[in-house]
Amino acid sequence: MYIHQRKDWPQFSWDPDVITPILGEVRYKQGKILGVMQSFGFQLQEETSLKTLTVDIIKSSEIEGKLLNHDQVRSSIARRLGIEIAGAVASDREVDGVVDMLLDAIQHYIEPLSDERLFGWHNALFPTGRSGVYKIKTGTWRDDAMQITSGPIGKEIIHFEAPKASKITNEITIFLDWFNSNQNTDLVLKAAIAHLWFISIHPFEDGNGRITRALTDLLLARADQSKLRFYSISSQIQKERNKYYSILESTQKGDLDITDWLRWFLECLLSSMTQTDETIAMTLKRVHFWETHKAIDFNQRQQKILQLLFDDFYGKLNVSKYAKICKVSTDTALRDLQDLLAKGIIEQEGNGRSTSYRLC
Repeated sequence: MYIHQRKDWPQFSWDPDVITPILGEVRYKQGKILGVMQSFGFQLQEETSLKTLTVDIIKSSEIEGKLLNHDQVRSSIARRLGIEIAGAVASDREVDGVVDMLLDAIQHYIEPLSDERLFGWHNALFPTGRSGVYKIKTGTWRDDAMQITSGPIGKEIIHFEAPKASKITNEITIFLDWFNSNQNTDLVLKAAIAHLWFISIHPFEDGNGRITRALTDLLLARADQSKLRFYSISSQIQKERNKYYSILESTQKGDLDITDWLRWFLECLLSSMTQTDETIAMTLKRVHFWETHKAIDFNQRQQKILQLLFDDFYGKLNVSKYAKICKVSTDTALRDLQDLLAKGIIEQEGNGRSTSYRLC
């Protein structure tokens, strides 16, 4: 028996002696992060939020096995928020759709949730009406049975089964009434409960996980009372993907005491917040760099590489890697790198085939 099949569903309960201390830690860390960010200028807040949202969207999609282009996601967010960035690129409809969904959730976190709003998000996720090569029903509830699985095709692990399609309308009505009502439940706890509740219903043919995490971010934005995001729960869930599916499965097969789920969620949230210090430090470094070198003329390729060096550049930068990233010849890449060397922006490491470059 799954929890949605129990007589008292969805009357969740938990042990406050276990949850309250962890919630207190989360709220303390949350307040500390918001306090630090408020002490910075708006530009730095925007920079940090842009990085957080980019990671949030990419990692949320990765949980479902969808790999999105970092530059496209970042550029799409920046365009929609009116943020000027170096090395902006065009983005495809799929990227724009997931960006539109998350930004609607966060930028309009005060607005009530409705089935029409959820349908809009679902349409945005699947602008062609297809999930990969498969045609799906968009902007409406599923009309078939649903098993929640993970793992490669042919080797899927079934974690639980969602309610029958005939029950979805009623299940969503109850969920929306709860979601939009004012209770005494702490908003961070409400985010954790909403996550579990919506993923349990699994009302759409596809995209349920990404929509669930958008709902989570909406309630966390309410808890922060901010349209800017400085920590990413999706990023941490992706890191703990196996544990995520494991705790979902055990919770679905248990009773309606969700203490273990809430504890896991809050600990996951705490871990995501510890990454924010690193993000803030890197953002400060990047903002300082561009301010210090604002009089220097960098071409678009150089701007792109410098931005990558400040973000998530893996390994060492060399001529061939520069050429591949910027889609230019090795001669052009070498000229760009020599120009950056002459300007004192980067320094050379090693010689010959082992030559690489790093920021000064």
